[in-house]
Amino acid sequence: MTDPVEKGEFDLGALLAARGAERYELHTKYLNHQLPRMLHTIGFDKVYERAEGAHFWDADGNDYLDMLAGFGVMGLGRHHPVVRKTLHDVLDASLADLTRFDCQPLPGLLAERLLAHSPHLDRVFFGNSGTEAVETALKFARYATGRPRILYCSHAFHGLTTGSLSVNGEDGFRDGFAPLLPDTAVPLGDLDALARELKKGDVAGLIVEPIQGKGVHEAPPGYLRAAQELLHRHKALLIADEVQTGLGRTGDFYAYQHEEGVEPDLVCVAKALSGGYVPVGATLGKDWIFKKVYSSMDRVLVHSASFGSNAQAMAAGLAVLSVMENEQIVANARATGEQLKSRLAALIDKYELLSDVRGRGLMIGIEFGRPKSLKLRSRWTMLQAARKGLFAQMVVVPLLQRHRILTQVSGDHLEVIKLIPPLIIGERDVDRFVEAFTAVMEDAHSGGGLMWDFGKTLVKQAVANR
Repeated sequence: MTDPVEKGEFDLGALLAARGAERYELHTKYLNHQLPRMLHTIGFDKVYERAEGAHFWDADGNDYLDMLAGFGVMGLGRHHPVVRKTLHDVLDASLADLTRFDCQPLPGLLAERLLAHSPHLDRVFFGNSGTEAVETALKFARYATGRPRILYCSHAFHGLTTGSLSVNGEDGFRDGFAPLLPDTAVPLGDLDALARELKKGDVAGLIVEPIQGKGVHEAPPGYLRAAQELLHRHKALLIADEVQTGLGRTGDFYAYQHEEGVEPDLVCVAKALSGGYVPVGATLGKDWIFKKVYSSMDRVLVHSASFGSNAQAMAAGLAVLSVMENEQIVANARATGEQLKSRLAALIDKYELLSDVRGRGLMIGIEFGRPKSLKLRSRWTMLQAARKGLFAQMVVVPLLQRHRILTQVSGDHLEVIKLIPPLIIGERDVDRFVEAFTAVMEDAHSGGGLMWDFGKTLVKQAVANR
């Protein structure tokens, strides 16, 4: 069939009808060739035709439950009608957007609405992504304090651009990209390690996820407040990375709000603020920090973003916050998350391969561990010898293949599945996931069957990749 674009026309529907079936071949040829290879290997090479809320559908009309939410981007699910209508409205308005030499109303309105949820913060910089929000915070912290070094927590994830990568706690992401910024890792929760670094006098701030995305590890009770006091005593800043945990994910608007008295100097948000449509990132901060960075008219563009504050992103953000308030999204995340977590935790005593269920709200980690029985232990050892993390992958695959539920392993070499579904899921979705997960655990503990056969395939693949 002739490509509609080649005929001098552009019809998106016709283009997708003509070329959509080539999706995996096109990606292999022109984009990251390892992604389709990985998807083919684990059987995730599905073709989804449409999506709505917390569900996808394939060409045969089968529905899939989304427990991944686009790595947290789809906080309201896909194609929320309010966000969708708002984007139609802003496009139809034909605004004089991004003139660069005026002040449009939408950025100020969104900043006002965001700051209402963090009354101790005063100003916002809008960029285009989570990593850009982190880059902004790193620059602002270094300039405001006049110091070069940023501390971060071991196993942290803050993005993959060079500055954000400098505060990334995973060597697999950092390898081969040095030299990076002068930054230092400290263990999450270790106040003594933090104090030792602060005494050196060159620390601009500590960036921390209140709940780490990798492994779903929560900062110990009291840590954030004590860290804040230490930092301020040494004239350094607390930076909260709420790119994944913010906007209701953990049952509070921001995860740091779970701990009384914590008031970060800078807060990074993104992902769910987009409504799943238009990339947006935001760095919220205290007035004095912004005034120091933008200290004169000569410095008015010292930090900016070409597409920052664009009308579509600002409209999407305003619609998202409106939906969150009107539909009580945060309360639903808290209640539904507690229901899901408690029902999964109740399975720990039943299944010896299941070692822990943790997290807050709708950010839940399911960890697997070494079983006690000899037969299961020998198979577990075989997997661990090949590559740590294979058992968690063995669980993720049948959840999709047999039960049509999309999940993710929480990080490389981790036996942890992370659940970050859309914040709109309800009891029926919880029932579906728990029933499917229970069935997969039954299969894993039976000592045979397709699941362990797939495990052998993963072992061969892991060995071949060494």
